[in-house]
Amino acid sequence: MPKFDPQKHHRRSIRLKGYDYSQAGGYYVTIVTWHRDLLFGEIVNGEMKLNQSGNVVHECWYEIPNHFENVQLGAFVIMPNHVHGIIFIVERRGTVSVPEENGENKISNNNKMTDETLGGETPPLRTFNPTLGQIVAYFKYQSTKKMNASSNTGVVTKFWQRNYYEHIIRNEKDLKNKTEYIEANPMLWEQDDENPINIKS
Repeated sequence: MPKFDPQKHHRRSIRLKGYDYSQAGGYYVTIVTWHRDLLFGEIVNGEMKLNQSGNVVHECWYEIPNHFENVQLGAFVIMPNHVHGIIFIVERRGTVSVPEENGENKISNNNKMTDETLGGETPPLRTFNPTLGQIVAYFKYQSTKKMNASSNTGVVTKFWQRNYYEHIIRNEKDLKNKTEYIEANPMLWEQDDENPINIKS
């Protein structure tokens, strides 16, 4: 798969112009911590050991379908300073649509996110047909709120970068590749693009 470029994927909008991010399909997302701080635990012998904040993130991710009834979750991993996960937006009848490799996309307005309140996260609106951005905003907001509450410091802390990286899953082969990458990610931490030792100053 193409090498992930943090300069490209985290400092400007990387949504596809005109793509309807509320339509049914699979989405691979990467969400990175503020300043790439190692907040969620550590890798020990190729396995991720979650700390308190990591457990909060785990809990909030798996609460997403409880908030959005037409959302299902695929593979997910928490790394020391980022998460990778697969989100399925499903049809009302409960089936998942994975686009064909050369399938056409529906056209809609660009998805825009704002981050202006708690820890830099804005409370997302609950809608029947949420966009991918609204789903990610809900996760970021809820996890930020709970991590700040559990810190008992009284200081509001920002935990996430403003944007996130997404990849539209094109077909079953793409889904398999992304799932395998997520599952293997802890074992690849030493080569990970988000590992601070691999980021040039």
